[in-house]
Amino acid sequence: MYYSKEEVLQYVEEEDVKFIRLAFCDVFGKQKNISIMPDELPRAFEHGIAFDASAIKGFGDEANSDLFLHPDPSTLTWLPWRPEHGKVVRMFCSISNPDGTPFECDTRALLIKAVEDAKAEGYTFYFGAEQEFYLFELDENNEPTRKPYDHAGYMDIAPDDKGENVRREICLTLEQMGIRPESSHHEEGPGQNEIDFRYTEALEAADNVMTFQTVVKTVARRNGLYADFSPKPLGDTPGNGFHINISVKGPSNENTLSSVTAGILSKAIPMTAFLNPSENSYKRLGRMKAPKYVSWSRENRSQLVRIPAAQDEYKRIELRSPDPSANPYIAFAILIRAALYGLKNNAKLPEPVNINLYTADEDSLSEISKLPETLKAAKEAACSEDFISNNIPAPIVNIYCAD
Repeated sequence: MYYSKEEVLQYVEEEDVKFIRLAFCDVFGKQKNISIMPDELPRAFEHGIAFDASAIKGFGDEANSDLFLHPDPSTLTWLPWRPEHGKVVRMFCSISNPDGTPFECDTRALLIKAVEDAKAEGYTFYFGAEQEFYLFELDENNEPTRKPYDHAGYMDIAPDDKGENVRREICLTLEQMGIRPESSHHEEGPGQNEIDFRYTEALEAADNVMTFQTVVKTVARRNGLYADFSPKPLGDTPGNGFHINISVKGPSNENTLSSVTAGILSKAIPMTAFLNPSENSYKRLGRMKAPKYVSWSRENRSQLVRIPAAQDEYKRIELRSPDPSANPYIAFAILIRAALYGLKNNAKLPEPVNINLYTADEDSLSEISKLPETLKAAKEAACSEDFISNNIPAPIVNIYCAD
């Protein structure tokens, strides 16, 4: 349900809401929030709520420390794990400078602008997220260990799959918050799980990713476990992927999806620093079904982009390189920009690579471009590409490309 400001004020009064969390994220996608009391909500809508930006990396220093949060009423949801009486609700926020101008490092605003520009061109993009995570046991001090919760394999069932009830609780909690999970299962790694979402428009999809990680971590802790979304939690097991399914609606053209795919492939290398922003990311790429080469094919899971077997509204592309350390607002924004680049330039797809890239010989691989193999190489590729500087504000680029 999408609420207006007036409806939020009414909901807060009628539903015994005692705390309102104003949520946002830093440039790397780590969620932050400040809680206000109901009496402060009209002021939040009218003027915004100030916070100390100097304490958040990349947001400012002591000389320029004031920023303001402006709640988006359409994102109101209650937090089911908080008390039923004296409810806690949450809204995502936009961020402004004291003079009311948009804050350049507000990555949610970056995605909103990309969505608006796409719609001005006649296109609406839809994203479906697939995020993997590990469940680890806690020690006697409730600190995370590296001991997996189980040793089940891909799509195993209970009793081998001990995460079944945890995933069930996660899915039911998400449903209570208005988010629609599509499927869930045990992944290949010990203690590794995956929950997928039905596709939605870009901004809602990114908000859902932020909510999803919070819910997973909260439910895991309630069950005495630690949820790990890092790209490569264990050295000898599969990494955690953030597979992004992308579809588009717009002017009727049988080549639309091909041009979108071609645009994304053409910008895959400079985008990598934003889709795989941590040192740990590069321990995952090129191993155990995580891509290494800039290539595409149909149904082939060794590729960077695959075209799943699907028809009609489910026809889409799947990008397999991102990992859950990526900021979803930046990831979706830059993918929309790359897709628009492909559409505007009528970009042509290279020939599909219909081989298993994990078992192919060197001669077969010699002509295929590689994704960056280190974070340093990814940063260098991002900093040298006009496409990045033209579509991501300089302060964000500088933060991601800093040594």
